[in-house]
Amino acid sequence: MINRLSRIEGHVRAIKRMIESGAPCPEVLIQLAAVGSAVQKTARVVLEDHIDSCLTQAAKDGTAAGELRSLKDALDRYIG
Repeated sequence: MINRLSRIEGHVRAIKRMIESGAPCPEVLIQLAAVGSAVQKTARVVLEDHIDSCLTQAAKDGTAAGELRSLKDALDRYIG
């Protein structure tokens, strides 16, 4: 996760430099789309990890309902 986020961070900095140097808007938009895709893929990894570890543990502990409610709230905020 840290490596993914570091790459995204570097990519965003590169986009900032592109804008500062007057890069054409279509090129900036393509790079922004790439960052958006990377963020979505990272979110998917977080979600999969949460399902594999946290929800599984909550099911064993008998706290699955609360964990599912928490996940639903987070997804509502993420998806919008």
